[in-house]
Amino acid sequence: MNIPADVRAQAQDLLDFIDASPSPWHAVQTCESRLTTAGFSRLDEGERWTLATGGRHFVVRGGSSIIAFIVGSQPAATTGLRLIGAHTDSPGLRLKPKPANDAGGMVRLGVEVYGGPILATFADRDLSLAGRVNVRTPGGFTTHLIRFDEPLLRLPNLAIHMNREVNENGLKFNKQTELPLLLGVSEDGTKAEARFRQPIADRLGVKADDLLTWELNAYDTQKGALWGVDREFVANSQLDNLASCHAALSALLATSRPDATCLCAFFDHEEVGSESATGAGGSFIGDVISRLAASAGLDGEDQRRMLARSFFISADMAHGWHPNFPAAYEPCHHALVNAGPVIKHNANQRYSTSAETAARFMAICAKAGVPCQQYAHRTDLGCGSTIGPIVAARLGIPSVDVGSPMWAMHSIRESAGVLDHGYMIAALSATLNG
Repeated sequence: MNIPADVRAQAQDLLDFIDASPSPWHAVQTCESRLTTAGFSRLDEGERWTLATGGRHFVVRGGSSIIAFIVGSQPAATTGLRLIGAHTDSPGLRLKPKPANDAGGMVRLGVEVYGGPILATFADRDLSLAGRVNVRTPGGFTTHLIRFDEPLLRLPNLAIHMNREVNENGLKFNKQTELPLLLGVSEDGTKAEARFRQPIADRLGVKADDLLTWELNAYDTQKGALWGVDREFVANSQLDNLASCHAALSALLATSRPDATCLCAFFDHEEVGSESATGAGGSFIGDVISRLAASAGLDGEDQRRMLARSFFISADMAHGWHPNFPAAYEPCHHALVNAGPVIKHNANQRYSTSAETAARFMAICAKAGVPCQQYAHRTDLGCGSTIGPIVAARLGIPSVDVGSPMWAMHSIRESAGVLDHGYMIAALSATLNG
């Protein structure tokens, strides 16, 4: 397979982006670093905004959601907005507020299941912790991002000798009793809580008793990789949906002087329904758009003209055709890996795509010189959803749901195509520059 050098470089940059982002808070930090390097300035929601034509800015809410934009050169009421959305969170295991307990001489950490991960894929992996911690200070508290690069945790499988039917019935874990992660051997005179707190305190250079609260997830320490006979595939955790964040961010950073205001919004909490202050169901994107309109001096009538002429692309990963499981797919809707972006359809509005918005995205792909595909889920299988219908409903703008095809969605180790990532960047770039 012939893969251009620049496309391979984009795929490797994607892997580096994900490896630097083991939690939603780290993902936002990675985006912020790249945006700042490219000349974007950070805005504070608590301050007044002064926006000028060509301005390049971003704003963060809750540490785990970020919106970046470039103010267009033409009146927004005439051009509308060009918006791309994705999400920073991925399914997995989150530590409980008081996770440590002693069980038979071992310290275990209790976890909650976040979203809908394939739990079996977390077994026998080199896991560690990443997220944020709040530390007591004389004036209140400070928030610190933290990650352990070295493996700290494990979810060992039960030997087949004690689970003889595992290959016939599948690997299953009781979420309460069998998912706690092993941290270490209990030490005489040391409580399990102290064994958990001390490594975090040491890493941050604070006292263990000053750790107030945390939001920490277990992540796979194995780095991303290119694989396949021609290295035409990528493998990593969190491709759903950091691959879409990376593609949208890459497109925005490559946009110089757009006519229309271009905006990329990456939300937290998509995997659990988006209904939060930092999720797509919250006010974040609406608040930013209102402030853009106010800065441009648009009255209520012109704001509605702006929204009516806007277009939203909800970028989330898509189900790639798996030749080992042909019965899982709808006939005539096989989205092939490395065959281009996928337009996702659902008659019950689990995706926001309409015939009109699908045609519009097809035209964008044609302009960008990339192929595209269409996908619908089997009618007798429950269809997932994403931020597209939520944002489209709240803003009242035309929207399409698209994504790069992938395998093993919601596994701790997912796979996708090198060419597809390049195609998606090209399509999103054409959107912002159109």
